[in-house]
Amino acid sequence: MTKRLKSKHKVDRRLKVNLWGRPKSPFNSRNYSPGQHGAKKVSRPSDYGIQLQAKQKLKSYYGNMNERQFRNSYRKAIKKRGDTAENLIGLLEKRLDTIIYRAKFAITVFSSRQLINHGHVKVNGKKVNIPGYQLKEEDTIELREKSKQLLSVEVSLSSKERDVPDYLQIDEKLKKIKFVRTPKFSEVPYPVLMEPNLVIEYYSR
Repeated sequence: MTKRLKSKHKVDRRLKVNLWGRPKSPFNSRNYSPGQHGAKKVSRPSDYGIQLQAKQKLKSYYGNMNERQFRNSYRKAIKKRGDTAENLIGLLEKRLDTIIYRAKFAITVFSSRQLINHGHVKVNGKKVNIPGYQLKEEDTIELREKSKQLLSVEVSLSSKERDVPDYLQIDEKLKKIKFVRTPKFSEVPYPVLMEPNLVIEYYSR
């Protein structure tokens, strides 16, 4: 278990948002930064600080991505045609761990990553244990036969916290997902305001 995973409950308070929209988020009852003087901290961030926070918020939302992985996603986004912010969101939403989370096969993006690491997931019939694996449109994702009865998956699917977005087709009985298309930023169901344009500005400095 990584340090990042163990400290995920502090992230909401540090970023001052309920990042994943969880009802048990500590930010719901303590909406200030962690630490002895967290409630007293009042500061006006610079433009750089605003861009940095936007980057930290987007990167943190996708779980255990480190800075190198996130920056690489930005570099791939600027090489693609079209709007760089839209390209970045598309790349992040095509990650296998993101799709497993979006399809509600895992209750959190962290448990989605764990499900993949432990070999429970197949893409187009082949086992894939890389959370950052980039999916293509029309790819089929499913749980291995022995993994379809996992209690954690059943609990997640029955949760009313989130809805499955339209760019995925789900067969709950067979535990299959079809990645229909790459979503636009406006279609991604973020529970908080995300500003990928500020992330692009941050890396473009």
